[in-house]
Amino acid sequence: MRAIVLALVLTPMPLLAAVPEHRPVPGGVAVVDLEKPSDEAQPTARHEGRRVLVVDHRGHWHAVVGIGLDADTGTGEVKVGDQAFGFTIEHREYAEQRITLDDDEQVSPGEETLERIRREHARIHEARETRSDRQPADLQLDLPVEGRFTSPFGLRRYFNDQPRNPHNGLDIANEPGTPIGAAGSGEVIETGDYFFNGKTVFVGHGGGLVTMYCHMQDIDVATGERVERGERIGTVGSTGRVTGPHLHWTVYLNGEAVDPLLFVEGEDADFNEAD
Repeated sequence: MRAIVLALVLTPMPLLAAVPEHRPVPGGVAVVDLEKPSDEAQPTARHEGRRVLVVDHRGHWHAVVGIGLDADTGTGEVKVGDQAFGFTIEHREYAEQRITLDDDEQVSPGEETLERIRREHARIHEARETRSDRQPADLQLDLPVEGRFTSPFGLRRYFNDQPRNPHNGLDIANEPGTPIGAAGSGEVIETGDYFFNGKTVFVGHGGGLVTMYCHMQDIDVATGERVERGERIGTVGSTGRVTGPHLHWTVYLNGEAVDPLLFVEGEDADFNEAD
């Protein structure tokens, strides 16, 4: 069963939402029982110093924790004050992808381009770390565009045989100009045209849940704008570092990129396991 219906507290009234299944692997999500009845005050929980999302699940407060792709296997923990709640981070093997690019500047940028990348990295980092006290209306997301899944989440990537960071999102290929919808309701917290990501939109859904949409042809929203689930935010394109038109879609939870398909009902987050 991919999702469980729960009561998600939004001050002061609860909303119904779906939580991703407990998948405590690098790039996955841990759902941790904080052993506190949900009719008591909502606790503040942290993982590795970062505040994490806390929801009402089966009558107890639970932490919903994004686990980084670079996390070591072994014991993780969520802390509420001086109290610690442990969970085990299990091993997961991701497939490998090798990409050839004709533009060497996209693989080994010069100093001027590197300076631009550093500036953009700071903006991207700030956007992905955005957290509001407002709870997400739902933890179940929609695919933002129809199309063929090409590069799945977690791929260990090599560009022109040079190792790069693992693929932190899901690539969905479609024709240029195909409309892209917001995966869930929220607020546009950043837009930009970046060297690697191309034209990009970030949507904050509350509680540290952020979605990112990259390589767009057109951006149809502005920073600070409220968007509803499925509302058009732009179109599929091929801006930035790409080999063809597609949407790169990333889901961040407490600042960590996690497998987007864990949040999409009916989709299999195991399709990208290495053989």
